[in-house]
Amino acid sequence: MFPERFSNLPAYAFPRLRSLLDAHAPGGEVLHMTIGEPKHPFPAWVADVVAEHAAGFGQYPANEGAIGLRRSVCGWIKRRYGVQMDPERQVMALNGTREGLYNAMMALCPETKAGKTPVVLLPNPFYQVYMVAALSVGAEPVLLPATRDTGHLPDFGAVPQGVLERTAAVYLCSPSNPQGAVASRSYWRELIALGERFDFQIFADECYSEIYRGTAPVGALDVAQEMGASAERVVAFHSLSKRSNLPGLRSGFVAGGPETLLRLKQLRNYAGAPLPLPLQHVAERAWDDEVHVDENRRLYAEKYALADEIMAGVAGYESPQAGFFLWLPVDDGEAAALKLWTQTGVRVLPGAYLSREVAGANPGAGYIRVAMVAPKDEMVRGLTRLRDCLYA
Repeated sequence: MFPERFSNLPAYAFPRLRSLLDAHAPGGEVLHMTIGEPKHPFPAWVADVVAEHAAGFGQYPANEGAIGLRRSVCGWIKRRYGVQMDPERQVMALNGTREGLYNAMMALCPETKAGKTPVVLLPNPFYQVYMVAALSVGAEPVLLPATRDTGHLPDFGAVPQGVLERTAAVYLCSPSNPQGAVASRSYWRELIALGERFDFQIFADECYSEIYRGTAPVGALDVAQEMGASAERVVAFHSLSKRSNLPGLRSGFVAGGPETLLRLKQLRNYAGAPLPLPLQHVAERAWDDEVHVDENRRLYAEKYALADEIMAGVAGYESPQAGFFLWLPVDDGEAAALKLWTQTGVRVLPGAYLSREVAGANPGAGYIRVAMVAPKDEMVRGLTRLRDCLYA
C-alpha cells in the first residue's frame, strides 16, 4: 500500500544524531555546533518592514513572487555576477531554496534520457534534498566522491561517457556544504561544457555564496554567460538564510532560462507555497542592501581566523575557503561525536550522516562537521574543548 521509493533512505541526519547522543549525559556545558543555523544578528529594520506591510497578510501572494522582489533579485544578480536577467521570465521567488531544489527535479527532469532511466549526478557528501528529489522522479542518483583527493568537489571528468549520456541533471553546491570548497571559474567551465555536450542541466546551489574569505566565489550563471552556453543550461539557487542571517524568513530565489522558469512556475501554480507579502517586502529590501552582508562577512572572517589559530596544530586540518563549517578529520565520525559529547558537552555532526556508502566506502565517515554559527566566545570555547578532547 505504501511506495518503496524512499524505503532505503537512512534516518535524516539530526534524528540520527539524537539517537546517537541523547541516551548519554553531556560531559560539560552543552554547546551546539551541529546545525547550520546562523546566529549573527539579522538587519535591524526587518521588524519595521514587516509592520509597515502587515496588511499584506490579508492577501494571497503571487506564486512567482511580487514584481518588486523579482526586480531586486535581478538587480542583485547584475551587481554580483554581471548577468542581466528578466524579472518577468527568468527568476522566481522561493519559500527557501530547499523547496526549489526539490521542485526543480519534479518540473525539469525528463522521464527518460537516451531511451533509459535518467541519471542525476550528486556530490558525496551532499545536501540530502538532492537524493530525495532524484528518487521522487524515478531517476537514478549517481554519487560522486568529493574528497580531499578531488579538492572536496566531484571529479565530473571521471564520469563514464555512458553515464553522462543518461545524465539529466547535476547538483553542485559551491561553496560546498560541508567542506567549504569553492568551484573555480575553470571548474565551472568544464562542467558547463559537459552539460552542453551531453545536454543536461546544472542545478547550482549557491546559498553560501556570500560567506567567504578573500575573493568572492564565481557564479555558475556568470560562467555560462561568458561561455555563450544555452540560457537553459544553468539553474541557480540563492537564499537569504545565510547571506542575511534570516533562516526563519524562508526566502530564496531560482534563476535560469525562460523555458526553465516557465516550467517551474507552472508546477508552482499547482503545488507551491508562496512567501507572504510582508516577508517578500523584507526579502526585497535585503537583496537591495549590502551593508549588513559586509558586516556579516566581517564577523565570519574573525571566526575563520580564530578557528585557524585554535586548530593550527591539528594534522590534516584544512581551513575552509567559504561557508561556515569546519570539516575535521577523525578516525571515526560517530565515535568522535559520541566521545566529544560525553566528555565535553560539545555537540557536532558525524560526517557519515551527510554522505552515503558507495562501493564499500563512505567519504564522510572519517570526518565531523562543526558549525561556526554561535557567538564568537562560545565558538572559541567549543573548538578549544573539541581540540583538547579529540586531538590532544
